Amino acid sequence: MNFRSFDEFWPFYVNQHSKPLTRRWHFIGSLMGFIILVCSIFFKWWFVFFVPIFGYGCAWYSHFFVEGNIPATFGHPFWSFLCDIKMFGLMLTGQMDKEIKRLGKRPVLQVF
Repeated sequence: MNFRSFDEFWPFYVNQHSKPLTRRWHFIGSLMGFIILVCSIFFKWWFVFFVPIFGYGCAWYSHFFVEGNIPATFGHPFWSFLCDIKMFGLMLTGQMDKEIKRLGKRPVLQVF
């Protein structure tokens, strides 16, 4: 698929993360990546090599074993990264379910 803008890509990205557990794995991966990045700045610079391992590792696990699809990163790495940051922010502020509803998606209730 060819997307011409971030606004065009965002609904596709949200659809690829339809299950709450998928979004939670992404949140954990992004948070771990950020923590490791900060640690690499203050402690050991080489920790930075672990940022993508933990960040993408958690996200890809969720796509292959929870969502059952292919990560959007494979086809659209830059926009996927930006969308992941946006989704992280929306989850952090409790606005992701509202965004899903805005896009016409219904959040699935799931026990974690």
